[in-house]
Amino acid sequence: MQRKLRTAIIGTGNIGTDLLVKITRSEYLECVLCAGRNLNSPGMKKASGMNIPVSPNSIDAIIQSAGDIDLVFDATSAQDHYTNSKIFRELGLIAIDLTPSRVGKMCIPAVNMQDCLEEDNLNMVTCGGQASIPLAYAIASVNKEIEYIETISSIASRSAGPATRINLDEYLQTTEMGIKSFSNAERSKAILNLNPAVPCVDMQTTVLAKIANPDLVGTKEAILKMVAKLQTYIPGYELIVEPMIENGRLAVMVRVRGLGDYLPSFAGNLDIINCAAIAAAEAFAKKRAQA
Repeated sequence: MQRKLRTAIIGTGNIGTDLLVKITRSEYLECVLCAGRNLNSPGMKKASGMNIPVSPNSIDAIIQSAGDIDLVFDATSAQDHYTNSKIFRELGLIAIDLTPSRVGKMCIPAVNMQDCLEEDNLNMVTCGGQASIPLAYAIASVNKEIEYIETISSIASRSAGPATRINLDEYLQTTEMGIKSFSNAERSKAILNLNPAVPCVDMQTTVLAKIANPDLVGTKEAILKMVAKLQTYIPGYELIVEPMIENGRLAVMVRVRGLGDYLPSFAGNLDIINCAAIAAAEAFAKKRAQA
């Protein structure tokens, strides 16, 4: 049996820690290093408790261990990834970017995974982008000349860590760019609500599209196929409002419940971007196994 793809995580907040748990379940991946800045952080303690090598030296730890790493998951911040990406390229490492930096090729595994396998830096857009872009793509596959697409995601405030909050502007810009790129819509808008309600709410995403003459039957068929495809790697992805016409707009809504790997199941926003990142990394591992 061919060895697993050796991966490292840089950034040990909510996203990085949840990602670690998911990697340990993968048939194709192993984590050989978790690099952050604080050995006493919950994420570092979690990794240590799982007998994963840890370091507080952040990017320097990746540099020192580069010979033992095939792929790096960057779960830091958009600003940090601008610097980190150059180092990963110099080291010859594949990078999967979980920040909204827009440095690498935008990757939505259900839509363009095969086109991404020759790249050395993949951008996983945002949690809202992973939820909404496949729907926008499905809508565009049936309806031409889309005037406007809007996506509204609501997530539990507790599931949004410091890096997510710092990157809110980048989140909106990157999600909007992704929607336009994958749907060819003339205009797009992204909205993110951090809901402080207790008990915590599940992640929900609504996509609204302004189309002159929408094909509702064809759109429903395309959406159902896309949701089934997404559920192969995001188990908690669920269509809760089928495509409908509301106030002259085509509307569809999904909910994402997490697996509860690190935060409870309300943190579907962690699951959707991390499941997408795992799917991308496993695609690289399978490609290597076939070489």
